[in-house]
Amino acid sequence: MKKKPFNWLTLFLMVTALAVVLAGCSGGGNSNNGGADSGTNSGSDTGSGSGGKKTEILFWSPFSGADGPFMKKIVDKYNGSQDKYKVNFVIQPNGEYYKQLDVALSTAKESPDLVIMHVDQVPTYVSKGQLIAIDELASAAGISKADYAEAPVEYSTIDGKWYSIPLDIHPLVMYYNKDLFEKAGITEVPTNREQFDAAVQKLTDKDAGVYGYVVPTLWPQQFIFPTLVWQNGGELWNGSDVAYNSPEAAEMVDWLRGMIDSGISPANVQQDGENTLFLQGKNAIQFNGPWMKSQFDEAGLNYGVAPVPQIGKAKQAVYAGSHGFAIPKNVTDENVTAGIGDFLKYVSSNSMDWAESGQALASKPMLESEAFKALEFQSSVAEAFPYVQFAPNVLNWGTIVEPVWGELNNALLGKKDTQAALDEAVEKSRQAMK
Repeated sequence: MKKKPFNWLTLFLMVTALAVVLAGCSGGGNSNNGGADSGTNSGSDTGSGSGGKKTEILFWSPFSGADGPFMKKIVDKYNGSQDKYKVNFVIQPNGEYYKQLDVALSTAKESPDLVIMHVDQVPTYVSKGQLIAIDELASAAGISKADYAEAPVEYSTIDGKWYSIPLDIHPLVMYYNKDLFEKAGITEVPTNREQFDAAVQKLTDKDAGVYGYVVPTLWPQQFIFPTLVWQNGGELWNGSDVAYNSPEAAEMVDWLRGMIDSGISPANVQQDGENTLFLQGKNAIQFNGPWMKSQFDEAGLNYGVAPVPQIGKAKQAVYAGSHGFAIPKNVTDENVTAGIGDFLKYVSSNSMDWAESGQALASKPMLESEAFKALEFQSSVAEAFPYVQFAPNVLNWGTIVEPVWGELNNALLGKKDTQAALDEAVEKSRQAMK
């Protein structure tokens, strides 16, 4: 008996009918999740337990050093805390960060949705129309300016619009060798010029090759010089022109040079020379940033940290930097901006991991928390927050001020008279402004 040939058409019709029946039994799942799915980015993940997709947010940072893992930990915890959004954390090389960001923003290819931006970069990017104001996003997320340290909020508010939510503030601080202080019989950390001058005299032991304060001729003068100028009543920018050749500025450079001439500091200190001597226990005091903490900890130094003393005659002031969150102009997806707001709201009260990197947080709820207060180093850094100052809010300031560092080096090395060096710096800066 012959077998009948297999009927493929019949099988196709049966499978199709079965699929229709199963679809009808599914209970209309799209109606439950359609609102969440409709605005998600392509390539997003399936949300855990929701049956929907997570809106993805591409987040760039320049934290390519030891600080990167601390921010990654915050991102990972946020991603695990909810199933609506996924923040994709990408670290770009610090030295190339703004070059890569410029390319991404200009081409709109693989452009980030959220970026870390140094506060003094904000005016330039706003002037180029590459950032969006965050006022509406912050309001929708329950984020208030009042919940952050005032200085970076004020600086990043331009023409009445807010462009950057601050993460931290990193001012210049004073590190000191506790063992050398004890040996010299100094029990109080200096807070003014008179106390500082007296301390470095006692701390200097030429026979032992120990110096009270080693004057750096290069970095971190970018933080030290502005601090001293402001403390002495001078300015870097007078509102229309560079002003760092003033008598107030020259006096502070001469003060630094005076420590070299008197032997409190060695002469001709090369790049990082002051730090090398500090690590060797031969430099009693160093002005530097909070980013040095991990290096000193790893070296096992018995050190302390305190605000920079008021060396100048006019006021207490200190130069600082700040990391903040900014949003590029091409971010228009409402689900993405809502996710960014949700993430930033989370960070505002869940950023202790960032404090563990050595940074002093800009969020007031974090600053006032018992967990932050228990961090002796970071709490000491935060003491300077009420009087921190940032670079002048001038477009392309980094390019304008660049000549100062070479001329300051000339003055500190004794190659040029102080006033002549600062006058030369001003002329070069004016050329850069043309």
